Amino acid sequence: MDVRVLRYFVTIAQEQNISQAARILHVSQPALSRQIADLETRLGTTLFIRGKRQIQLTQDGYYLLERAQEIINLVDKTTYNLQKQDSISGTIDIGAGESIALQGLMTTVSNLMHKYPEIHINFTSGDSINIQSELDSGILEFGIIMGHHKLNNYNTLQLPDKNRWGVIMREDEQLALKQVIHPRDLIGRPLLVSRQIKQHQDFKDWSQGLFDQFNFIGAYNLIFNASLLAKTGSCLVLTYDGLVDTSIDSRLTFRPLSPELNDPNTLIWSKKEACPKWINYS
Repeated sequence: MDVRVLRYFVTIAQEQNISQAARILHVSQPALSRQIADLETRLGTTLFIRGKRQIQLTQDGYYLLERAQEIINLVDKTTYNLQKQDSISGTIDIGAGESIALQGLMTTVSNLMHKYPEIHINFTSGDSINIQSELDSGILEFGIIMGHHKLNNYNTLQLPDKNRWGVIMREDEQLALKQVIHPRDLIGRPLLVSRQIKQHQDFKDWSQGLFDQFNFIGAYNLIFNASLLAKTGSCLVLTYDGLVDTSIDSRLTFRPLSPELNDPNTLIWSKKEACPKWINYS
């Protein structure tokens, strides 16, 4: 599959118009249409639904768009790194979940960028499954995994700070009168949780046999959106401490779980690579 054609495909998908894409790419519209038609023939599928003024991606088109962007990014990064061997430069791609406990690592990254101005940093937010997948495919150089996972296929470095679990709720919620939240306090309450919490064995153990009595109403992967729902008073949100604004004006408050439940943060990278000096910090 030609990377040049993938670039054509991505531009068309972004512009939703072949004529506009042709102008951006500096190619003729018939030539561009022919390249995409050849790509569809080669793949044996339809990538676009053609309209009079606008085109839309098919389901296969959306799948290819995601993969194409990953491939193009990997090609560009590899090319750049090979051409800049005369200096310490390039792009470091890091995948991580959301955690205030990563501030120490961010300070280290900041120092690295000041020391080597030609280094660029890309951050990708995601859960452990997404991060490991992109690390395995070479899209990421480093991942930060939260919680306890089997990481035998990677080099690992456990970071010093941990994530404290708790509940975000409206400040006028009855449970907000408590200083800590026990398992029995959550029975029957509408709970919005992260995608992985239901498979979180430590959380199941924390529930002291009450897990099946919890009312999980849905899941989130962006805590900001979840906090907006919590502001309506329609649910409680299980999350890490420090991720949501709980100042007086926010109308939200955080209460930690009891017994205390913490998740470690583990930096992982390919076993093919040695440990870079910049990640050795305390």
